[in-house]
Amino acid sequence: MKNFLNLGRQPIANAFIKEEDFDDEFFYDLVVGFDEETGLVSLAEFVPPDKIFNENYAYHTSQSFPMVQHFKDIAIQLQAEFNPQRILEIGSNDGTFLKNWPIGSATAIEPCMNFCNVTRAQGYVTYPYFWDFSLAETVANERGLVDLVYAANCICHIQDLDDAFNGVNRILKDDGIFVFEDPSLESMLDRVSYDQIYDEHAHIFSIYALSNLLKKHGLKIFRIQELDAHGGSNRIYATRDRKVEKHFRRPRIAQSVECVIERELSKCLDSMDIMLRFENQVQQSRIQLKEMLQRFEEQGKKVISIGATSKSTTVFNFCRFDSGHMQLVTDTTPDKIGLFTPGTHIPIVDRQDVNLNDYDYAFLGAWNFQKEILKKESEFVGNGGQFITHVPRVGIYENSR
Repeated sequence: MKNFLNLGRQPIANAFIKEEDFDDEFFYDLVVGFDEETGLVSLAEFVPPDKIFNENYAYHTSQSFPMVQHFKDIAIQLQAEFNPQRILEIGSNDGTFLKNWPIGSATAIEPCMNFCNVTRAQGYVTYPYFWDFSLAETVANERGLVDLVYAANCICHIQDLDDAFNGVNRILKDDGIFVFEDPSLESMLDRVSYDQIYDEHAHIFSIYALSNLLKKHGLKIFRIQELDAHGGSNRIYATRDRKVEKHFRRPRIAQSVECVIERELSKCLDSMDIMLRFENQVQQSRIQLKEMLQRFEEQGKKVISIGATSKSTTVFNFCRFDSGHMQLVTDTTPDKIGLFTPGTHIPIVDRQDVNLNDYDYAFLGAWNFQKEILKKESEFVGNGGQFITHVPRVGIYENSR
């Protein structure tokens, strides 16, 4: 693997922190590399999983209405098209996807004990471990094989993909399907959204790379759905090679995978050159954003950030922001309010306790929900407030004027 991007010393992106813990905060070097053989983009240094996913993990899927609807919609789709009788979810969080399935038919995998306790209380059998082949053996023996393995924004967290995909193959019935969704490398490169890169995202996937990796483990992609979720994601449908034909209900489905890979290759996603170009774009984005916020600080402008997110952790630490650049961060998640941003230690306050009209600019820390944020904060816009974004380029978000 060849390294191409260094985002500097970074803390755990989702580990919002108390003031008394500042001196003991964990940091690591966030460096990204490219495997020229498979096309896989990965972190050069993986963070120990238990430092990221533990009983203090702060992201609650159920507290994001767009994601609640997202999981309801895909559950309905999968039920209607494939009618799976037994399912397994890898990375079930607080059960937002699971609640759309009968309790007796579903098994959950969730290593964060705070969420494991939630899904167990809901009645779902939940294994509080990280997914690997050994766990797949255990679940298969205790619960049986499944018709559907589903994972959302989770497979990219798993450092050993060979072990993970072997585990999927072990737990699936012969005609079972594997459906997972994760951030898209193509979208990240197109949007220069380097904040998709942080400790949890051990890998950023292209379909080209996933196709190469899955083939090694007897699995083949038969459908791709391109999603807006999380700033650009792919939903991948895979099954065993010998069973693919069963799922080709329309010829266009087979062509869609080939078309996506062809498009990725036309953009040179299999080449180190495009990664180096991205690295240059990231450095330019950093310079421009720092210059903008430095100018606002010198002019006495007040800036707030909306959304205490993992994405903003990468941006804030890469750009070395502090409370001079951004006075506060607002959020609606109870577990984050009253804490400080990882690494940069900017206070996080309840959105209800802040008058946004006291600020001149608001940084879109959760830029992937920019439409929802602008709708919700229409009063701020009406009073002349403006939103700052760095995706796809640094500037004032054009629809906020």
